[in-house]
Amino acid sequence: MSWLEKLLPPKIQQTDPKDRRAVPEGLWIKCPACETVLYKTDLEQNQNVCPTCSHHHRIGARARLNFFLDNEGRYEIGQEVLPVDALKFKDSRKYPERLKEALENTGETDALVVMGGSVLGIGLVAACFEFEFMGGSMGSVVGERFARGVQAAIDQKVPFVCFTATGGARMQEGLLSLMQMAKTNASLTHLAKKGLPYISVLTDPTMGGVSAGFAFLGDVVMAEPKALIGFAGPRVIESTVRVKLPEGFQRAEFLQTKGAVDLICDRRELRATIANTLAMLTRQSADAVG
Repeated sequence: MSWLEKLLPPKIQQTDPKDRRAVPEGLWIKCPACETVLYKTDLEQNQNVCPTCSHHHRIGARARLNFFLDNEGRYEIGQEVLPVDALKFKDSRKYPERLKEALENTGETDALVVMGGSVLGIGLVAACFEFEFMGGSMGSVVGERFARGVQAAIDQKVPFVCFTATGGARMQEGLLSLMQMAKTNASLTHLAKKGLPYISVLTDPTMGGVSAGFAFLGDVVMAEPKALIGFAGPRVIESTVRVKLPEGFQRAEFLQTKGAVDLICDRRELRATIANTLAMLTRQSADAVG
């Protein structure tokens, strides 16, 4: 026995490196804007907004609705509507395989979650895109759930709010996907005829067929800071027109200067801002929103 082994307490034993616990992945997140290393739980409690620089990280549909809606009286709309492979579409993989993978990754059956409830006591119906489900692409299910949400708002005589986070129409459904642009727009026309407000909140990213449709049809169009908003992406535009785009092109702040966006609002303030806006649009007492 060496002199070092004599100095070591008898109960201390070396562990096999294979048995050592590794630090769990995903506990820390590095902010892409300020490079601050953030504890994931703290970031989630701050609605996925960086507490250092206020960079808005993307947030899931249900997490957003949990922060946005009052706890009491929530109910989901259209969850029974599920996607089908009507075209038997296949690219590098079959469409049902992609749907299954998206379900496993997100726990959602499609890219739109619609819930009825209230915000600071004001009744409404809210729809929210789940970008992690096939890029938040709009297919038949998204269009149908959106239309059912609008109809529920009409039936209950309450406003409708939509949070967009999407790459546009879903190519795996072809023309059936593009038809949802007309379907959703028509449903909003019925909402407007009933004199009920529609607020559209554009988050990062809002692109393609959704941006060309109901995303800009709101009585009030809000956006989160620095959200990417447009039809074709900036790289596609530059490669097509061969022109260098201006700084901040297709960002929320750029669109606000052009009059396409009415208001840019921090995610942490959206709940109060939307409640106050709806109180004015529906001529409710200010007491309804505290």
